[in-house]
Amino acid sequence: MAEQGAEAVADSFGQAFTDEQKYYLQGFVSGAEVARTSRGLPTFAGTLASLGLAPGGMTGAQASEGAFPPGEAPGTAGPSDVQPSPSGPDAIHHLAQDRFLAEGKTLAPEEQAKRRKHPLDMWDELQQHAVEGTFPKGTDVFAFKFRGLFYVAPAQDAFMCRLRFAGGLLSSYQLRQVAAIAENLAGGYADVTTRANLQLREIRPEDIVAVLNALQDCGIVNRGAGADNIRNITGSPTAGIDPQELIDTRPLTGQLHHYILNHRELYGLPRKFNIAFDGGGRISALAETNDVGFAAVRVREGAAVPAGVYFRMQLGGITGHGDFARDAGILLEPDECVPLAAAVVRMFIDHGDRTDRKKARLKYLLDRWGLEQYIEEVRRHLAYDPVRFPLEECEAAAPVSRHAHIGFHRQRQEGLFYVGVVLPVGRLRVVQLRGLAEIADRHGSGTIRLTVWQNLLISDIPEEQIFAVQAELENLGLEWQASLLRGGLVACTGNAGCKFSATDTKRHALELAAHLEAGLELDQPVNLHLTGCAHSCAQHYIGDIGFLGTKVEAGDDDMVESYHIFVGGGYGEHQELGREIYRDVVASEAPAVAKNMLAAYLAHRSNPDEPFVEWTRRYATDELEALFEEQLVAAR
Repeated sequence: MAEQGAEAVADSFGQAFTDEQKYYLQGFVSGAEVARTSRGLPTFAGTLASLGLAPGGMTGAQASEGAFPPGEAPGTAGPSDVQPSPSGPDAIHHLAQDRFLAEGKTLAPEEQAKRRKHPLDMWDELQQHAVEGTFPKGTDVFAFKFRGLFYVAPAQDAFMCRLRFAGGLLSSYQLRQVAAIAENLAGGYADVTTRANLQLREIRPEDIVAVLNALQDCGIVNRGAGADNIRNITGSPTAGIDPQELIDTRPLTGQLHHYILNHRELYGLPRKFNIAFDGGGRISALAETNDVGFAAVRVREGAAVPAGVYFRMQLGGITGHGDFARDAGILLEPDECVPLAAAVVRMFIDHGDRTDRKKARLKYLLDRWGLEQYIEEVRRHLAYDPVRFPLEECEAAAPVSRHAHIGFHRQRQEGLFYVGVVLPVGRLRVVQLRGLAEIADRHGSGTIRLTVWQNLLISDIPEEQIFAVQAELENLGLEWQASLLRGGLVACTGNAGCKFSATDTKRHALELAAHLEAGLELDQPVNLHLTGCAHSCAQHYIGDIGFLGTKVEAGDDDMVESYHIFVGGGYGEHQELGREIYRDVVASEAPAVAKNMLAAYLAHRSNPDEPFVEWTRRYATDELEALFEEQLVAAR
């Protein structure tokens, strides 16, 4: 029927379509096929052929002659360079790319690679590399990240594998399996990340398929853990056990995790995408730093909506690009969050930039359209109409406790505690991984909770077993208490394992903490965030003191590791981006500079209870610089 209809349309014109008409008609038919497929209707198989169109958007003659559609030229990512446009869930990405091509623009190399072959369809290539013991080249390096595999040369001539845990939750069994994989197929350790996740490093190319199979065998599905996909869904680490929380976020992080895994169209976005749920507990999930954040609020009696706990949606957070997420003006029932998140992502798929990777995050689409237009477009993808409700009529959750991720804390369940384990800048050896799993089984419920603060929690510990847990942690070389500096010490992978990093952040973080602890006595917590490049994986902009890695010339054209230093960043009730105070501070001198800054704070704060972040905000940048210089002179 569809083919006959198409032929009738052609006959009604009494002439063949022009090449340009055929090119754009192919896009229309592809869109119609997507719609019909989603409704369970027959597709328009054969329609394009009846119009004289090749599947890629060109006529058979064009394909054989090497001609290009209107506006395209040899060397660009035109349809002639690619496989036939799909009619299934991947079609929405091809149609989005087509819109840029129709405007005469060139797709980014990563978009061209995705257009040629979906990276999730490269299992045979992965196996071939494993058999041959070879690393990927060109855009295959990018494509392998769809399976969580990062070729990290020149930092290491090996793969890093990023995992995926909904809400940062995993079982003791899974932690043991991660330990076994780390021991047998990787470098003998795992890193806890700032997305409540784990990474395995030093994986040989021969072992990549074995690693992926072993992960799936223990229930860890890490599809989309890297590249242009929705990354690990984070949530409140104390969800379900926190006396302060407004709502347990575990059902929502789990639902969205599985929704993503089972909707292929949500892979291959214009760029990566972060989503977080914060239930209002004592430990922040940093929802405001995500592309989409859901923050729990309470509405009291007498409002225009029934009293109860709801979520506010926030959009466009990306502190590395200078923005926190903005409140979208929407009040959500918990069961509305996942459909709305999916609609937000689909709108990003349709309209995110496919030509400039630096401008391909949600923030830039919001900047281009404005928040209101984006929300109105998102509404078209929903089966319900979200409630618009003023933020000021919502009661926010209680303030977070900055070091509630460290030490023993009472749960909402009577007689039970959780312990926040201090990790040395997020790294755990195999013996420690196994030991933590044993503690979780013997003294808790077998649950491990990863946090965005590069540490983990073990929950459900009876009060009478606290001393035993303390002793066992210490026997593993781990701590259950931390100084006011180490409790907020965050560092990215650094140049020991990441090709983008300019500095060895993990080593420098430990040296920094040791130097400050030896020379200062702090009575207020101070967060130190060290990140090795502008990607800001350690979110230097939200640290009390943030360090951004760089290189500076020294001597005869030698380049030395250095940092730009920022102060006054914060999150939650203290939300603000840090201000740059110093540039190009050599890494070996950074501890002394930081010590001087903190000494100035201790000397000039208004009272002993004034936090460092509030003290810095009482002064303009030049005034802070003068205070730091004054302190330096006094110390000489």
